[in-house]
Amino acid sequence: MVGPEGEEHWARADYEFIDSLKSFSALDAFCDQDGKINESFPRSKWTNTFREKDDLTIVSVAIQYDSLSDLEATVEMGFKEGFISALSNLDDLL
Repeated sequence: MVGPEGEEHWARADYEFIDSLKSFSALDAFCDQDGKINESFPRSKWTNTFREKDDLTIVSVAIQYDSLSDLEATVEMGFKEGFISALSNLDDLL
């Protein structure tokens, strides 16, 4: 990930399952450029599902944390703004 000031942040996803064209889940973590997990930051579990409705694909994203404090720390680091920005970029691309 590249921040608004050009700073680089690395992330890693360890996939738990993939159901082709339907869903996938993974454990997400911040890491260094070699993939070594940074234990100072909380991990999150992402479950992404896809379903068809008329001529559209509906994407649902559920994110789980081990504790409320992990969620709060992630939000405090700017996750909400970054996620909204990423979704906007995806809207522009599609």
